Amino acid sequence: MAKDLHVVLVPYVAFGHLLPFFHLSVALAKAGIHVSFISTPRNIQRLPKVPLELSAFINLVAFPLQIVNGSSLPEGADNTFDVSLEKEKDLKAAYDLLCHPFKQFIANESPNWIGVDVFPHWAIDIANDFCIPVFCFSIVSAATRVFVGPPEYLTGDGLKIVRPSPESLTSPPEWVTFPSSVVAARRGSEANDYYYNFFNGDMSKRIAKILKGCKALVIRSCKEIEGEYLEVLVKIFQKPVFPVGLLPPDQQERRDYGEEWLKTFKWLDQQKPKSVVFVGFGSSCKLSKDQVHEIAYGLELSNLPFLWSLVKSEIADDIDVLPPSFINNTAGRGLVCIGWAPQVEILANPAIGGSLFHGGWGSVIENLRYGHRLIVLPLNFDQGFNARLIVDKGLAIQVEQNEDRSFSRNAITKGLRRAMVSEEGNQIGIKAAELAAVVNNPTLHQEHYIAEFVQYLKNGVAATQN
Repeated sequence: MAKDLHVVLVPYVAFGHLLPFFHLSVALAKAGIHVSFISTPRNIQRLPKVPLELSAFINLVAFPLQIVNGSSLPEGADNTFDVSLEKEKDLKAAYDLLCHPFKQFIANESPNWIGVDVFPHWAIDIANDFCIPVFCFSIVSAATRVFVGPPEYLTGDGLKIVRPSPESLTSPPEWVTFPSSVVAARRGSEANDYYYNFFNGDMSKRIAKILKGCKALVIRSCKEIEGEYLEVLVKIFQKPVFPVGLLPPDQQERRDYGEEWLKTFKWLDQQKPKSVVFVGFGSSCKLSKDQVHEIAYGLELSNLPFLWSLVKSEIADDIDVLPPSFINNTAGRGLVCIGWAPQVEILANPAIGGSLFHGGWGSVIENLRYGHRLIVLPLNFDQGFNARLIVDKGLAIQVEQNEDRSFSRNAITKGLRRAMVSEEGNQIGIKAAELAAVVNNPTLHQEHYIAEFVQYLKNGVAATQN
């Protein structure tokens, strides 16, 4: 039965969504499930290579984006990485037009299940047309999903307005019955961003439609880290909730990334074990010049060795990104690499001991795999919830920030030194090492969490055939 099972996965066109869906594809394929992974040609080219032994089980299906009339999308842009925040509305409109080739694909293939992100609300109607069950795969932490709450609280269906203002988001929701600072938004820009961009309008309607229409909620998490929040999800959704483990990316051999990266890894290999701080804010955070400068001065003042992967931000010229004296003042103990970086391979290097990053859930998982001391600087999206979660679990230091999420160089320095050279940091290191054993336990993730979910998929198919 499992060998014949066919699941179609539909992620959004952002790296923070595509990669978890790809890792879920790999985990399902290892369990003998046939997976069709839907995206655009360029996004599929950007994915890691499918393991050769699983190539018969994973079908990468490319549908080109159709640009909407009047769109201002740059040519070739098909990922949030390629566009500014202002133009993501046009990207989302083009993404929604994938519903047409998707519907034809479903008609031709008749899969057993469809697994959707929180964006393709149109997949629910298509699935209903063909009587195919849907599960929602949530790429955010269970704590973040608890904060969002059940679908009726997103739209107010049949209820009075339960979240009438940004201020109403700054205390835990009524369905959290234990003390928690994790699932309450911070006053200021975090609460405002969630209220105006998430709980009002298009986003809340999309998510609510998918959460109502799915048969089960699948979470990239595990009970060992988020047990109490997973229990809340079961109560508020009143439908099956499956943690599928953390789905860490497979260990990769160091590859040939060119001469500059060869020099970088050679420098890393010469550093003391667990001494270097990796600094990386991923593809979703476009740092301003002021933010880059405060991080740079904070690194300089910390006197710690570092490797900084600086994705080119909204600043026009690379030469203007860093303070003029920064490179000279940190020569010998720090490197800055501008552009894409092989983050997983860097984090796996024995010299890395700590990580200064935004707190994105995928990056949290990648870091926990190697037992690094975490210094979190949340800037947008769900990062604040993740930051508070891992601080609450004794795994991280959070950089001090103002209500508008701004921060100072002194706050960066203080966070770095607390994590790397204090007794508090030593305790974080001990807890991180303990949790790394959980993250790296294939029996727990593949043979327990994934196996339990696969059995649910099989049972669902069997029920429709009887």
